[in-house]
Amino acid sequence: MNLFRLTLLKRLRLNFWTPITLAIATLIAIPILFILSSVFVDSGEVWQHLAATVLGRYIFNSLWLMWGVGTGVTVVGVTAAWLVTMCDFWGKRFWEVALLLPLAAPAYLLAYVYTDLLDYYGWVQRTLRHIFGWSSAQHYWFPEVRSLPGAILMLILVLYPYVYLLARVSFLEQSATTIEASRTLGCDPWQSFWEIALPLARPAITAGLALALMETLNDFGTVQFFGVETFTTGIYRTWFGMGEPQAAAQLAAMLMLFIAALLVLEKWSRQQARYYQTSNNYSSPNLYRLSWWRSILVHIFCAVPVMFGFVVPVGILLEMALNRPQAKFRLQFWEFAQHSFVLATLTAVLAVAIALILAYGQRLNKSLVMRFGIRVAALGYAIPGSVIAVGILIPIGKLDNAIANFFKAQFDISTGLLLSGTITALIFAYLVRFLAVSFGAVETSLGKIKPTLDDASRSLGYSPIKTLIQVHTPLMWTGLLTAAMLVFVDVMKELPATLVIRPFNFDTLAVKVYQYASDERLVEASVPALAILGVGLIPVIFLSWQISHTRTD
Repeated sequence: MNLFRLTLLKRLRLNFWTPITLAIATLIAIPILFILSSVFVDSGEVWQHLAATVLGRYIFNSLWLMWGVGTGVTVVGVTAAWLVTMCDFWGKRFWEVALLLPLAAPAYLLAYVYTDLLDYYGWVQRTLRHIFGWSSAQHYWFPEVRSLPGAILMLILVLYPYVYLLARVSFLEQSATTIEASRTLGCDPWQSFWEIALPLARPAITAGLALALMETLNDFGTVQFFGVETFTTGIYRTWFGMGEPQAAAQLAAMLMLFIAALLVLEKWSRQQARYYQTSNNYSSPNLYRLSWWRSILVHIFCAVPVMFGFVVPVGILLEMALNRPQAKFRLQFWEFAQHSFVLATLTAVLAVAIALILAYGQRLNKSLVMRFGIRVAALGYAIPGSVIAVGILIPIGKLDNAIANFFKAQFDISTGLLLSGTITALIFAYLVRFLAVSFGAVETSLGKIKPTLDDASRSLGYSPIKTLIQVHTPLMWTGLLTAAMLVFVDVMKELPATLVIRPFNFDTLAVKVYQYASDERLVEASVPALAILGVGLIPVIFLSWQISHTRTD
C-alpha cells in the first residue's frame, strides 16, 4: 500500500511539473523554430535578388572569417595553455591569469580603438609620416585595418581565451603518469605534446574552438565597422535597409546552417576521440624547465596577445577618458548605465529562475521528450543575436497585430503595439540567447546533489517546489550566483539583438559605444567602453580563481 501510494504521488508530481517545464522550454524555443520554418516560405524576387548579388559574398566572407579565426585561436590558445601548464619559467603565475584578460573585451571595442590608432590620421601613421617625412598616403603602403584580415585579427585577440581556457583545464586534468611514461619512452617535450597531451585534450580544444566560431558568426559590431559583409550585417541590412523581414529570416536560417555544422562537427569530434586515462593520479608532473632564452621567447609569445588584446585598448581608452574634455562623465552616461544594469539584472534573475525550473524538471523526469525540449531551448547560445532578433520580432509583430485587430473589432479599442519595441521583448531575446549559460551552471550544481536528499525530503512530506526552495537552492547557492554573474556580464556586452529590438530612445552602454564609434566619436565612447570592460573583468577574475584551485580541489 505504501509503495502504491508513493508511486501515485510521484506520478502526480511529474504530471504537475512536466507540463510547466515543457511549456517554458517551448516558449524559449519559439524564435529558433520560427526561423527554421521560414525556409519553407516563398519570399519572391527579394531572395532571388539577394542570391544573385550579395549572398555569395556573405558565404565567402563568413567562411574565410571562420577559417582565419579558427586557425588563430587554436594556435594561440593551445600553445599558450601548454606553455603555462607544462613549462617552468619565471612569471608563469602571472601569465596564467593575464592570458584570460582579453576575454573581458568585446571585439567591437578593439575594432574601434585600433581603427582610431592605425587609420591614416591615427597616431601610428602620423608618427611614421613625421619620422620619415612622408607627405601623403601615396608615398607609402600601410596595411588597411578595416578589412577582412583586420576583422580576423580583432576576433582572434578576444576569442583565443575560449580555447586557452578549456585546453588548459584539460592539460591540468591529464594524468601525471601518462606524461611521465612518454618521457621514459624517450619522448622529448615536443613529442610528448604532439603525441600524448594534444590527442587527450582534443575534445576540449574542439569545444573551445566551436565556442569561438559561434561568437565569430554572432559578431556584428566588428564586421559592420570594418565593412566586411557577413550574414549578420546582411540580416540587419535586409530588414532595416530593404524592409524585407521574411528575406532577413531566410538569411538567418542559412546562418543557422553554419551553426548546425559547427555543433555536428563538435559532437562528431567528441565521439571520434577514443582516448582514456588509465590512472587516477592527477598530481602535477615534473615541469619542463626552460633555459633563459627560451623563457624570453615564452614571455614574448604570451605578452603579444595580452598586450594587443587588452593592455593597449584599455590604455588608449583610459587616456581618452582622463585627458580629453569630450570624454567627461555626462548625465546621459548614468542613464545608459542604468538601462544596461536594469536589463542585465532582470535577465540574470529570470535566466537563473528558468534554468532552475528546467534543470529540476529534468531531474524529476528524465524522459526523451523532456530532455529534447530542454536541449532545444538551450540552443540559444549557439544562435547569433541577430538571428534571435529576427525570430522574435516577426512573431511578436504578428501577435501584436492580432491582438490589436481583435480589440478593435470587438470593443473598438486601439491597443497599439503591446510587445514590439518594448523591454519585455528585449529581455525575452536575452533569455533565448543566454539561457544556455545559466542552465549549464545550474545543471552542473544540481547534478552534484545526491538523489537521496530528494527521497528524504519526500519522506518528510515536502512537495517538489518546497524541496527545490528549501533543500536544493541553499546547496546550489554558489552555482546560482555563478550563473547569474555570467548572464549579467553577457547582457552588458551584447550588441546585435539589443541594436535591433531595443525600445525607441532606450540605449544601453553597448549601443552608445557602437553609435559613437560609427560617428567617429571614439573619445565620447571611451567612458561607456571602459564601463563594459570593467564589468567584463568579473568572470575573468572568477575563472582565474577557479583554475588556480583545480589542482587542490
